Amino acid sequence: MSEPEQVVEHAEAPVAPVAPEDDRGGLARGRRVVLAVVGGAALMAVGGLLATTLVKSPAQVAAETGPPAQGVLTADVERRVLAQTLVMRGTVVADQSVAVSPQGMRSGEGTGAALVTKLPLKAGDPVTAGQLIAEVSGRPVFTLHGAQPMYRDLKPGASGDDVAQLQQALRELGHGTGGDAKGVFGAGTKAALAARYRAIGYEPLPAVADGGAALKSAREAVRSATWAVEDASSPTGSVGAPAEGGSSKGGATPGPGATASPGSGGSGSGSGSGRELARARQALGEARAALVAAEAADGPMLPAAETVFLGSFPARVSSVGARAGSAVSGPVLTLSGGELVVEAHLKDDKRQLLRAGMTVVISSELAGTDVRGTVAVVATERSAAQPAGPQPQQDPGQNPKGGGSGGTGGGADLGYRMVVRADQPLPAGFAGQDVRLTVESAATDGEALVVPVTAVSAGADGRTVVTAVSADGTQRRIEVRTGTSGDGFVAVAPARAGALAAGTKVVIGVAPRETRGKAK
Repeated sequence: MSEPEQVVEHAEAPVAPVAPEDDRGGLARGRRVVLAVVGGAALMAVGGLLATTLVKSPAQVAAETGPPAQGVLTADVERRVLAQTLVMRGTVVADQSVAVSPQGMRSGEGTGAALVTKLPLKAGDPVTAGQLIAEVSGRPVFTLHGAQPMYRDLKPGASGDDVAQLQQALRELGHGTGGDAKGVFGAGTKAALAARYRAIGYEPLPAVADGGAALKSAREAVRSATWAVEDASSPTGSVGAPAEGGSSKGGATPGPGATASPGSGGSGSGSGSGRELARARQALGEARAALVAAEAADGPMLPAAETVFLGSFPARVSSVGARAGSAVSGPVLTLSGGELVVEAHLKDDKRQLLRAGMTVVISSELAGTDVRGTVAVVATERSAAQPAGPQPQQDPGQNPKGGGSGGTGGGADLGYRMVVRADQPLPAGFAGQDVRLTVESAATDGEALVVPVTAVSAGADGRTVVTAVSADGTQRRIEVRTGTSGDGFVAVAPARAGALAAGTKVVIGVAPRETRGKAK
């Protein structure tokens, strides 16, 4: 074929179509999507592989972990005074608390239901000796200084320690008792008592409520007996005045001016006149003795319901339980006197551990102070809370608290009453506070070796030992004798002198020590 023909054939060969620009861009995007899918699958596969190597089931973890190695807990032996302490709560109260319940008050006009007619005081008011604190049915109730409570009415002629206390209380208020003997209610005590009643604006009740009839009758008897002696002693009427009907007890009576001469028939008359005179003088003596007795019994009395004795002043009104116009059905008011003490009630377990004389720390959280004191009283009988409502009268006029009194009394059982006295007077602001009491029920005699109670163990041979640990971890058992225990510690003494010293470490328990990975 000639060259022109070849050229022609080449020119006529078909020409491949050229792809558009948009088709090339779509192919590129498809390749990128495929690559992204493949990469994500690869990442997921790698993540799953890592998860299978790092995440373990609880069973697998337990299987791969061995028991931890054991270690010991130790504590140092101390040398100090060890005290066994008991902690409880108590209330600061006055040493003497008296519930004033004037039952059986009587006025001069009669006896009716006792009503409160005046209450001049309110809770918190101070009270002094001799002060009027209430009026019941028109009669006063006032205070006096004394430790012995009133248990009977005191009347002229009475005697005893309570009378002596009354005399002393009246003298302290400036009312002298004259020449009365100590403990004898005589004329001087009557005058002093009447003066005290007048000082508070009242008249005392008479000891003999007859309007003076007995005294008047005794005086008239003395006057009549005196006249009889005078008549019997008269020369003109030696045998006495003629009786009605013209005869006397001795028979016929001589006329006026008649005399009996010796040796005459009138000798019997002379003997009769002597007897009449002797009898008249005897009657006069008896009448005079009766008058003395009547005068001694007459005068003012002190009813038990009208007086409250307190051991010290000033006192204060703790509470008021009545109002003017109300009937007396319980304590009208309660007085507190004396130094402040702490009162607590013990259950059986603590009662057996405590006794009078033990050291106490009184802690006031409100004041932030601690005061040392001593257990003064631990009651031997249980106490009970007073039930609600009117209470029966125990002692006329007052009902003081006692340290050893007990019994259920119908109220809730409180336990055994304990009283703590502070070594120094408690501040007045402590009154009524709830405080913490820390009682040292036992203590070592001076310093002793002390270890935690968990450090002491008993072997099969019955010996009591502690286990000492040296610096290199070596352990050795040391036999000891135990003593006072308290607050989780116990005093010990080594059976062999010098075997145990302060600062030695002793085993008090076993604790696990953390380990990493499998135990080998």
